[in-house]
Amino acid sequence: MLTLSRRVLLTGAIACLATPAYAQSWPQKPVTIVVSQAAGNSPDVLCRIITDKLSRALGQQFVVENRPGAANLIGTQTVARAAPDGYTFLFATSAALVTNPYTFKKLPYDPVKDFIPVAMVARSNHVLLVNPDVKATTLTELITLEKSAPGSLSMAVDGPRNISGLIAQTINKQAGTGFVLVPYNTITNAIQDSLTGRTQVTIQSASVAESFIKAGTLRAIAIAGSKRVASMPEVPAIAETLKSADLQGWFMMMAPAGTPSDIVDRLSSEIALALKSPDVQERAPVLGFDVASGDVVNPAGAKRFFDAELAATGKIIQELGIQPE
Repeated sequence: MLTLSRRVLLTGAIACLATPAYAQSWPQKPVTIVVSQAAGNSPDVLCRIITDKLSRALGQQFVVENRPGAANLIGTQTVARAAPDGYTFLFATSAALVTNPYTFKKLPYDPVKDFIPVAMVARSNHVLLVNPDVKATTLTELITLEKSAPGSLSMAVDGPRNISGLIAQTINKQAGTGFVLVPYNTITNAIQDSLTGRTQVTIQSASVAESFIKAGTLRAIAIAGSKRVASMPEVPAIAETLKSADLQGWFMMMAPAGTPSDIVDRLSSEIALALKSPDVQERAPVLGFDVASGDVVNPAGAKRFFDAELAATGKIIQELGIQPE
């Protein structure tokens, strides 16, 4: 018969054996990070900077796999259907996680049920820009100019249901303006028409806008959201003029539902270290991103952030009267 002390030791040993220890040996083969954006775009570049650090830290290759198209559906669906074994993750966009659920009648994935938040990575700033021939240097002046000739100013956006389109509609609603939204399938065409004056106003990510602002071919009027950004401290936030919804793009590392929690925790910890590294801190703002920090970089904090963003985005879309299609 076992003594009490021996029974306690045996029970503890069995418990240890029964507890998953995946993270101790993970990863044992290359890990795939799916990006639902095209290769070479700023989100792809940021992801590759981070995955390079993960590869070095964890001793296995972290491979970026680009699956662009269909409003982020292709790449997001790929990871939703992947095995939850710690070898496939999603560098998720805010559009995929909190905008698509309200703008599509049917999605091939459920952002809540099919994924586990690993870490918030970065926010993507958007900038309201005008052609230099537009006689406005501030958002207030731009609003006044539009109201003096309603419908005379057109705004290039990436679609009425995407980030820039939602920002534009929010401006129209808050300011009582009638900017004509012109949707574009590609950023290149939207920028080109704004440069030539075919459209007078556009909303673009800071990473796209920066070179044109420096060249003087487009003028920055305001930063979308509630606060100024470090890379353009002289440009006011929209919220300094309007009660603007804080609509910004952001990126979060997500795991397929069912991925072992210890792997999720370990990857989260390594991402947090990568985000604190000097080169990420230096390069991210150049790409137009604000690197995440604090509790949103851990799974619990990322989940709270995601839940809050999902609810807030739904409220904004409802207020704008946008119906899912």
